[in-house]
Amino acid sequence: MFGLVGWLLGWLLTLFIIVMIGRMIVDWAVTLQARGDGVYKVRRFAHAVTEPVISPVRRVLPPVRFGGFGLDLAFTVVFFAALILRSIVW
Repeated sequence: MFGLVGWLLGWLLTLFIIVMIGRMIVDWAVTLQARGDGVYKVRRFAHAVTEPVISPVRRVLPPVRFGGFGLDLAFTVVFFAALILRSIVW
């Protein structure tokens, strides 16, 4: 039974990691002036899936600013936590 639960949890974490990578790519594309209805639809979906997990972490670790550049530490922490959890589950 635990094997099935671990397998499902591993796949859910893998899908979550893929969506986070997609969010990162789309956010960079928007930052670099990419426009288009598809870009905004993908961005909305990626944010809807990942923001409920990232938002509580962001309250503890706010983004760090370096002049005009910002580093979202919460995204980085959640991304690496998902990678570590996936490796533990599998």
